[in-house]
Amino acid sequence: MPQQKDKYPSTFSVDDFNSTTVLTKNAIQKEKESKGDEYNPYEHRHLEHPNTFAGALIHLLKTSLGTGILAVPSAFKSVGFGFGLIGTILIGALCTHTVTLLVSASQKMCRQTQVPQLSFAQTVESVFKHGPDAVKGWSTFARIFVEIGLILTYLLSDTVYSVFVATSLSEIVNANFSEAKQYGIDYYLLGQMILLLLLCQIRPLKFLVPFSTIANCSMFVAFAITFFYMFRDAEEVSVSTREAFNFEIMGIAHFVSTIVFAMEGIGAIMPLENSMVEEGFLGCPGVLYIAMSTIITLYASIGFVGYYAYGPGTKPSIISNLTADDWASQVARGCIALSIFFTFMLQFYVPMEITWRNLKPHIPKKTRNITQILIRIVGVIFAIGVAILIPDLTTLISLVGAVFFSTLGLFVPAAVDIIIRWDSDLGAHNWILIKNILICIFSVIALVCGSYFAIDEMINPPHPSL
Repeated sequence: MPQQKDKYPSTFSVDDFNSTTVLTKNAIQKEKESKGDEYNPYEHRHLEHPNTFAGALIHLLKTSLGTGILAVPSAFKSVGFGFGLIGTILIGALCTHTVTLLVSASQKMCRQTQVPQLSFAQTVESVFKHGPDAVKGWSTFARIFVEIGLILTYLLSDTVYSVFVATSLSEIVNANFSEAKQYGIDYYLLGQMILLLLLCQIRPLKFLVPFSTIANCSMFVAFAITFFYMFRDAEEVSVSTREAFNFEIMGIAHFVSTIVFAMEGIGAIMPLENSMVEEGFLGCPGVLYIAMSTIITLYASIGFVGYYAYGPGTKPSIISNLTADDWASQVARGCIALSIFFTFMLQFYVPMEITWRNLKPHIPKKTRNITQILIRIVGVIFAIGVAILIPDLTTLISLVGAVFFSTLGLFVPAAVDIIIRWDSDLGAHNWILIKNILICIFSVIALVCGSYFAIDEMINPPHPSL
């Protein structure tokens, strides 16, 4: 007798998520391999819409070239253009390396356990489960830790997005209606919340695709206008008026947190690699190295030019430096607000899918629909509520980057690599172990310092947000 389907099924799994705008329908399924042959996970990936090399490259670029790039010039302001250029290259190389560690671990566990694909959380769980005896009992905890980290990462990223939207909208309205200046961005955040409470109830992925297309087109227009103004304004500046190096600890902490937040797309890496049916994600030339080389170059260039153009007046979102009453700048602000608003919905899909996947087996069928509605309402209220409490972009980005992206993007991959190599290959004189420990230490320092200074700014703001 056929089982009754849910009235509102959760159509896709979070493991299918490969960017803020593109999700691929994949299913994790175990395949048996004849004895004597090495298991190749790529040969057993039966995907409805597999990604080609070019497709995966484009998706990875889209994942990392998000709204965070608008905050990079502000990060350069904190440390100077010389420190910023060097630091961006080093952090970019570090992020590339830790992603390589995670993907390599996933591929190894796929071969060892003979499954075609593993998500981020499943990879970590599998590594612990098949690791040394001392960590085997922690496998479930490790998976839950990563899943909770991903949920909070995406929800708080949505918080950052909502502040971006509110700031852009308030600048447009204030430029056209002087009497509106008395209203803070709280009103714009509450307005967003009303719309998002309705729109975030959309569950089937296919209904989100049009919003994704609009978001991409709007972002392209906003970036094009912003970059035009940046390069134009930079022509009138002398390099002697800009600081090259600033070694203030608070500035460095803000810089590291912001660059990691902007560049790190760790949550999208495994689903994207899982969407490929041919090897080519790693290696040289591979999808990862080509994409990250492009991203590092672009971030370093935008950070340098943005800070060079506006100097000490560089704002948390570079788009806020555009002339307020110019029609083109208002178009850019409107496009960025529209794009990020729809990106909120797409990002929101991921934490809701993780949450529902874990709760669904424990919820009676007759109450599953209302439960999903309530969960989504709580998620939206949480994201907007944090934005109302912390409406400062600089502080928010520093906090999210320091706590979540440094943990999931740096610490976890390094720890996974230590475990997977423990009984086999730690390099001559244990150099691989030492290297991974240093990455973990850097992650902890970034977490502690970034969080401390972000929280300190929340409690004792040195000046009003620019």
